[in-house]
Amino acid sequence: MAIAAQAPDIHGDRQSGRDVRTQNVIACQAVANIVKSSLGLVGLDKMLVDDICDVTNDGATILKMLEVEHPAAKVLVELAELQDREVGDGTTSVVIVAAEFLKKENDLVRNKIHPTSIISGFRLAMREACKYVEKKLVVKVEKLGKDSLINCAKTSMSSKLIAGDSDFFANLGINVLKAHGKSARDSYLLNGYALNTGRAAQGMSLRVFPARIARLDFNLQKTKM
Repeated sequence: MAIAAQAPDIHGDRQSGRDVRTQNVIACQAVANIVKSSLGLVGLDKMLVDDICDVTNDGATILKMLEVEHPAAKVLVELAELQDREVGDGTTSVVIVAAEFLKKENDLVRNKIHPTSIISGFRLAMREACKYVEKKLVVKVEKLGKDSLINCAKTSMSSKLIAGDSDFFANLGINVLKAHGKSARDSYLLNGYALNTGRAAQGMSLRVFPARIARLDFNLQKTKM
């Protein structure tokens, strides 16, 4: 017996066009305005009040705690999370830049420019910007010197919670392994290679010298037979 195809019974109104596009841009602008005041060296911290109060100026953390429901605004939240996962910094900047792009894109669409042309223009501008940065703004680390590198590290810490100890942490290095149980001042620079893991058993030695390292291309974790 043949079954007649039926249209899904979906209640609600469907909206499209300029008004919906403008609403999406406004929602993204609202999200960007929330984190905009936390950008830069004099950025302000945000107090997030829930079961446990938290004070931060990290864009990804702020947006995650806001519980954004608007679909377009959620894209900015996911963008900040991706930036935090891939780079570890610049979460606030990427949200503000993306919201500004959307605002300019909306103005171009109002002037009867097709979205495909706008996207092509953005991609062309990105390529040209990358070329300019590589040719004009990139300086090799060897030419900067240690003092310049330390000042760059201090600048990146100015808006963080460890700004008061920037002189101490700027000299430690770039890659940081976190371990709970001691003060931040107990941090130290390890001249070697650190593995963020613990001993397999309490009876194992804390120090092995001289040590030999085996490099394997397969997993040594326990597996079921």
